[in-house]
Amino acid sequence: MEPILTLEHLTKKYGSLTAVSDLSFTINKGNVYGILGPNGSGKSTTLGVVLNVVNKTAGNFKWFDGNTTTHDALKKVGAIIERPNFYPYMTGYENLKLVCKIKGVDTSKIKEKLEIVDLFDRKHHKFQTYSLGMKQRLAIASALLNDPEILILDEPTNGLDPKGIHQIREIIKDIAAQGTTILLASHLLDEVEKVCSHVVVLRKGVKLYSGRVDEMVSSHGFFELKTTQQTELIALLEKNKAFGSIKTQGDLITAFLNEPMKSDELNSFLFKNNIVLSHLVQRKESLEEQFLKLTDNN
Repeated sequence: MEPILTLEHLTKKYGSLTAVSDLSFTINKGNVYGILGPNGSGKSTTLGVVLNVVNKTAGNFKWFDGNTTTHDALKKVGAIIERPNFYPYMTGYENLKLVCKIKGVDTSKIKEKLEIVDLFDRKHHKFQTYSLGMKQRLAIASALLNDPEILILDEPTNGLDPKGIHQIREIIKDIAAQGTTILLASHLLDEVEKVCSHVVVLRKGVKLYSGRVDEMVSSHGFFELKTTQQTELIALLEKNKAFGSIKTQGDLITAFLNEPMKSDELNSFLFKNNIVLSHLVQRKESLEEQFLKLTDNN
C-alpha cells in the first residue's frame, strides 16, 4: 500500500497541557480516514501539525515517501481546517478564480469543481447569499482546485442542518470514489461510520484505536437475557469461556461474546442446564458502543 502520510510518535504540548501524545498511524492512498474523538481530544491539533500551521513538540511526520519536503508535499494537499474565508461581495466563481491565481492553477478547473459540489448553477451568485452548507461546499471546491492527492477536512459538517450534512457526506463519498484520499476530523460517530473506511480514535490526545471501521465493529456482539433463575444463569455464563463481561441491570442480563454463538445454541445450552429464559435477544455492538467501551476504559 502506498503511504500518503505517516505519523511517528507525534507529540504536541502547550505548557503543561499535552494536546497530542505519542501519536503514530499511517494513511494509505485511496482510503477515507476519520480522526474521531470528543472536543479537546487533539484532532484539530494533529491536523494543524501535519499542515505546518502548528509546531510539533516531539516525534515526526512524513508526507508520501518521506523524501518530499512538507512545503512541496502541501502542494498536493487540499485542506479546510477553518470556516470558509471568501469575499462576501464576490460571486462563487470570482472567489474561486482568485484562489486559482493564488495557487497557480488554471481557471478551467473551476467548472469541474463547482459541478462536483453541485454549485455550478449558483456560480454567479454572491458568496454572501449562500447558505452555510453552500459556503462549505464552495470551500471544498476551492480545496479541490489543485487536484490534491489528499483532501483534509476538519469537522466538515459542523453547524449544518440535516440536508446540508447529507449533501457534504455524499460529496465526500463521491470524491473518495474518484480515488482521492481523504482525512477528516469529526466528533460524530455517525459521520465516521457512514463515510470512513478507517478510523483513529483519540481521547485527550492519546490514540485508543487505529484500524478499519468495519473491524472496530466486528465484535461477536452480545445477548440480552431474562429469567427467574438470574443467579444460576450468571454463574453458568461466567464459567463459559464463550462469554466475556456480563452486566446486570434490574432483571436484564447483558452477556458479551468472546466468540461466535447463535441464539438457538445458547437456548439449547441453557435448557440442558435447567435454565428457562423468558427473554432472549441477540445484538451486534454498534460503533457507538465500541467507542464508549474504548473511552470508558481509559
